[in-house]
Formats: sequence, C-alpha cells, structure tokens
Amino acid sequence: MHGLMQDWPLLCHRIIDHAAKVHGRREVVTRSVEGPIHRTNYAEIRSRALKLAQRFDREGIKLGDRVATIAWNTWRHLEAWYGIMGIGAVCHTVNPRLFPDQIAWIINHAEDRIVMTDITFIPILEKIADRLPSVERYIVFTDKAHLPQTTLKNAVAYEDWIAGADGDFAWKMFDENTAAGMCYTSGTTGDPKGVVYSHRSNVLHSMMTSNGDALGAVSKDTVLPVVPLFHANSWGIAFSAPSMGTKLVMPGAKLDGASVYELLSTEKVTFTAGVPTVWLMLLQHMEKNDLKLPDLKVVACGGSAMPRSIIKAFDDMGVEVRHAWGMTEMSPVGTVGGLQGQFSHLKGDAKLDFLQMQGYAPFTVEMKITDDDGKELPWDGNTCGRLMVRGPAVSGAYYRVEDTILDQQGFFDTGDVATIDEHGYVRITDRTKDVIKSGGEWISSIDLENLAVGHPKVAEAAVIGAHHPKWGERPLLILRLKEGESVTREEILGFMDGKICKWWMPDDVAFVDSIPHTATGKILKRALREQFKDYSLPTAAA
Repeated sequence: MHGLMQDWPLLCHRIIDHAAKVHGRREVVTRSVEGPIHRTNYAEIRSRALKLAQRFDREGIKLGDRVATIAWNTWRHLEAWYGIMGIGAVCHTVNPRLFPDQIAWIINHAEDRIVMTDITFIPILEKIADRLPSVERYIVFTDKAHLPQTTLKNAVAYEDWIAGADGDFAWKMFDENTAAGMCYTSGTTGDPKGVVYSHRSNVLHSMMTSNGDALGAVSKDTVLPVVPLFHANSWGIAFSAPSMGTKLVMPGAKLDGASVYELLSTEKVTFTAGVPTVWLMLLQHMEKNDLKLPDLKVVACGGSAMPRSIIKAFDDMGVEVRHAWGMTEMSPVGTVGGLQGQFSHLKGDAKLDFLQMQGYAPFTVEMKITDDDGKELPWDGNTCGRLMVRGPAVSGAYYRVEDTILDQQGFFDTGDVATIDEHGYVRITDRTKDVIKSGGEWISSIDLENLAVGHPKVAEAAVIGAHHPKWGERPLLILRLKEGESVTREEILGFMDGKICKWWMPDDVAFVDSIPHTATGKILKRALREQFKDYSLPTAAA
C-alpha cells in the first residue's frame, strides 16, 4: 500500500520561490567587492536568478553542465547559485585560496563550461586560462564601469549580460536526485576529490540545519555567514536562510575583525557563522576598542576546533556559542553543539566542558565509532575510534572515482578520531593521520592545541608527533606567539601542567614565525611534519 500524497520533487529553486513569495521584502545586504553597501531582497534575488537562468538556457547550458563560480559572498553570487541550479546545471564552487595549479586541475576535472568570478580573481584566472580547454567564457560579477581590461576569453560584465534577458522564464523541472552543486575537497592528501550534491540532499540539509538546536536561524533573525559560499557548501546557509526568510548579510571580500564588526553592529546581526580565526580577530578588535555587540545572540563555529578561551569570551558577553563539526562530504553539517535540555542549567567550567565538544548529530545524520578493524565501539565518552557517518546528505561516492568510500553498512569514514558520550555528544580528538600514538596509546593533538592557545601570549598552536626511540612518537608543541610577545618553553609547559594527563605533556616546545594552513584555513600538519622531520626531542637522548 502506498501513501496518497502529492509527488513534489525537492528542488533547490523551490527555496527561492518560497522566499520571494512569503518573505519577498526581507533584505539581502552585501558589502560589495566594488566597495559600497548594496541592498536587495529575496524577491529581487529570484527575479535576477531567473534572468541568469534564461541567459544560460539561450546559450545552450543544459542539464548536467558544470558552471564554476570563484567568488566572495555577495548577492550576485547567491543569484548565480539559484539561476544555475534552476535549469538543472551544476553550480561548481571553486575555492580561490587554492594554488593556481590546483584550481586549474579542479576546473579541468569538472569540465566546467563557464566560469563566473569576481574582479578580485581575474589575475589568478588569467594565469591559468590557457590551460582550461573546456571553459567557453568568463562572466565577471560586476558592471561595465568596473570591469577591468582582461585577456579572459569572451569576458563580459555580469550586469550587462543579464540585462539581455527579461526574466520571462520558468524553472526547469527534473528529478530531485539531479546534481545541483559540486565542491572539491582541499586535497591535503592526493588530488582534490569532487563531492556532488543533489537537489534532494541540499533541500534536506537545509531543513536539517534550520532545526532550532542546529543553526536554527528564523525569520526574525539576521544572519551573517562569514563562512564563504565556496567553502563546504557555505554550511547550507545559502539555502536555509531564504527558506526561513532570515535577513542575510554578506561580507564580500573583507573578513578582518573591524569589517566583520561593522556589519554585525550596523545591521544588528543576531546569528553569525565562521571559523575560529575570524572570531579571534573580531574579539581582538572589540577588546582593543572597547566595543560591544548587544544584538548578537548566537555564534556558530566550525572548520577547526574552537579554543576554550574564545568560547568563554563569547559566553561572558551573553552570546550563545554553537560549536559545529562537519565536512565537504556531509553538505557539510554533521554536529552542532548546543546544550541539550538536561544540561541547560550548567554554568562556568561545567558549561564550557560541553560547549567545547563538537555537539551532537541532528536528525538525518547517523554516527558510529569503530576501531581499525571496523568493530563498533561504545558511546562512553572515553573510547576513541574512527568516526563514521551516513545520511541523505552524506556523500556516497566521489566524482569520477571508482573506488568505494563506504563500509558494508553504508557508513562513510570521516578520517576523524572521536569519542561519543551516552548523550550523543561528539568530541573530535584528531584526524586519523594526525593522531599521536605514544607507546600504543593515543594522544589528542587538538586538546593540546586548544590548551596551549589559552595562554595569553600564544596566537596559534599546532601539535605533531615527533619520533621517539622508546615511545614511537611523542608530542611536539609548535607555537606562534602574539606580536611583540616572548615566553619560554618552561612557562608554556608550566601553564599546561595539571590540566592534562602527565603522559600527554609535550616533550618540547618549538617557536615559529608562522604556521602553514590549507586553503580552507586548517593547520597543514603535513608541512609541519616535513619541516620538523629531523627534530630531536630532548627526551630522546639515551
């Protein structure tokens, strides 16, 4: 017996249709790449997205064709997402922070026909354009007055280009499992891998993240996504905000503390999301200038572990911190760290202990932890294992890669090592390739890094395993200090003493001027291991 409900495909353009009809006058505010603040609304976003779709349809962009975007968070970029997806083409977001050779490889692997970009990235594309045979033209997100001279093939200003359409166009209709978006992993090991999102997965992910205990912004909220549209599907905010009628504030190219504060303050932002580096810059700017944010209610943080000191600083301001975890392959949200009802009374360190974890999985994300042999491990909050996930917005394969990426039960190996407690709270302790194995026991580099960053003179910390003749590996703590500060090895170790197990204590501390990062802002441990491959620990002497 089948249900008797209507067949209503879950298609991404239905989101912007809903936003335009029900929340049409709700603002979308952008710090434009050209400089001025630009204001529009969801009704206008939909109208212009239809013009974009009409132009692409005329020019022969068809179902399944890939259109690349290399752009900041702006209203034009948002229009492009819906316009591309609305004709059944695939919106391929490319991370401009990758090396030019990686960008060329990704565009060629995806076989993008069109590249849409901001003026910021024209020089990068000009350097690699002769190596991009599939690209037919470049559309630059600007008007004719701001379009620079360029050698890019058939380059045109976006505003002139869509002006050639009247918008009298209907979205295409197709199966909800049709590809909608594409995003490549940052390729820290081997070539980047293409993750292909479907319309169905994007809509379900949007509904999941709109859960009040997840990202949970509603129509009365104003959200500023510092996380870029080109990074891990923008945490789904490009879909969840319009679906809920949330006012959207786009930061454009300026992500420094002063610029982010200005938008948070002037637009009375209630909800914001980004990586720890951004929040550190924001807090430093606020402290230096004695500033406050009375309208801000929630800060979501992901991308890398959020130091306890940052969580406490926001909590002291009365701002709720939601520590999140996820990955490109998960669309990307996997957990969000609000306080469950039975813990809502917690204060002080007990509260911070929960907030420092990565939270628990919302409905539609299933999890387990296993040992190296695939045996499932208990949720006791202590046992570490490989974190495995499955769900309707979790990748089942990589684009043009034949190897299976799922276990026999359909779970994807995230590459993270974690514990899960009896309430479902996840604590990421390491990446599988970064975990330190000392004498057969695992030491969490993330816990050590978070502790070290709590020292008032430390700007950034990384921990890697250094060779030890007896224990196999021991922790080496690598620090970048705040400008103008100095501190000794003994001071750092003294600060950490008593706050972790004795056998977790780093065997040595190395001070550096800079710490390398991936294109998505994560510490590049591979480069550090190469840099310190011949390092001799003081405890390694016979």
